[in-house]
Amino acid sequence: MSDRDSDWLNLRGRVCVVTGAGGGLGQAIALGFARAGARLVLLDREAEAMVGIAAEAERCGAEVLALACDVTDPGSLEAAAARARALGPCAALVNNAALMRPGPLETLALAEWNALLAVNLTGYFLAAQVFGGLMRERGGGAIVHVASISGRHPQGFSGAYSVSKAGIVMLSCQLATEWGPAGIRSNVVSPGLVVTPLSRSFYDAPSVRERRSAVVPLGRIGAPEDIADAVLYLASDRAAYVTGDEITVDGGFNRVLMNLIPRPGFEAGSSSGGNLHGSAS
Repeated sequence: MSDRDSDWLNLRGRVCVVTGAGGGLGQAIALGFARAGARLVLLDREAEAMVGIAAEAERCGAEVLALACDVTDPGSLEAAAARARALGPCAALVNNAALMRPGPLETLALAEWNALLAVNLTGYFLAAQVFGGLMRERGGGAIVHVASISGRHPQGFSGAYSVSKAGIVMLSCQLATEWGPAGIRSNVVSPGLVVTPLSRSFYDAPSVRERRSAVVPLGRIGAPEDIADAVLYLASDRAAYVTGDEITVDGGFNRVLMNLIPRPGFEAGSSSGGNLHGSAS
């Protein structure tokens, strides 16, 4: 058996950078890389948020560098990249840092709009610029951006959140076309309903988990590990010919729209003898 066959993802020893590593998705992604044998550069605005996950990754045998970093600050990213060089050339970047803030567009303050876009979109661009430079020195690499199904399905009263996630998808596509000749791939993972520290308050409300699970075809709310699995695939050699694409990880939730429309005679368990012709919507 070849080394490639025994290490399916072929991530062992590779330097993988994760932004927002102190959050729920970031931690799952970091641990996924650690178990795959990667060397980790963990970035988060709050250094304390990474203490536990760095220790757990090290217990998996990973070499870990955890750095406080503000993805909205080019200088902070450059400093982190300079220190990351000590682990070796950058093979993968996961853009994951994110904010979620409520707010109707009618009254949303410009400062709130700008603050969210600065992290969720501009931060992805800046991190890609900085660590993409290191990938060029290596001869190529992979960037995976964590977006959301709300980038394609507007999430009302959430300020700039959906706008930022839609922007991530196009940013990734543009990076894929511009940087492909340099051997750099760029793809998106868009989670659906997932329980993380960012969303946990929703699920603490009475019956919310049950009601949400009921509209997901697979019958459950996603876990951070579900997202991490897709991220690792796109960061790996197994996705070597995949770029400019998006993987939606939502248990089929974004496909249920037509099922939510009342349509007498077409409910589960019904067996109508009539026939409809033409449009049946």
